[in-house]
Amino acid sequence: MTDPIADFLTRIRNAVAAGHKTVEIPASKMKQELTRILHEKGYILAYKVEEGKPFNIIKIALKYHPDTKRPAIKKLQRISTPGLRTYVDVQNMPRVLNGLGIAILSTSKGMMTDKEAVAQNVGGEVICYVY
Repeated sequence: MTDPIADFLTRIRNAVAAGHKTVEIPASKMKQELTRILHEKGYILAYKVEEGKPFNIIKIALKYHPDTKRPAIKKLQRISTPGLRTYVDVQNMPRVLNGLGIAILSTSKGMMTDKEAVAQNVGGEVICYVY
């Protein structure tokens, strides 16, 4: 696999499209940070990292509206790829869905959303957009 982050986002996107309640993803530190941010911002219900024999697994409980059964995640879009890295500074921070969505960045101070990066005055690599 050449792009594990794209695989992570695709697994979540496919599980949401199929209406699954949970999804299992092979764990890494970066995927755990992405999952933590999605949980903090309310896009997923819960997650836990399980120890496994060959590798650890992240189990994610997906979030749906209780009445309409519509998913909390409408779109997950990979921005920076291994073939074309996309970096931004504080002045050129992207606004996702006019501020309603989030951009997840990998900065020198760790993984964070676009609003946190502006507050801490750091730029970085734009990993994905979520809304």
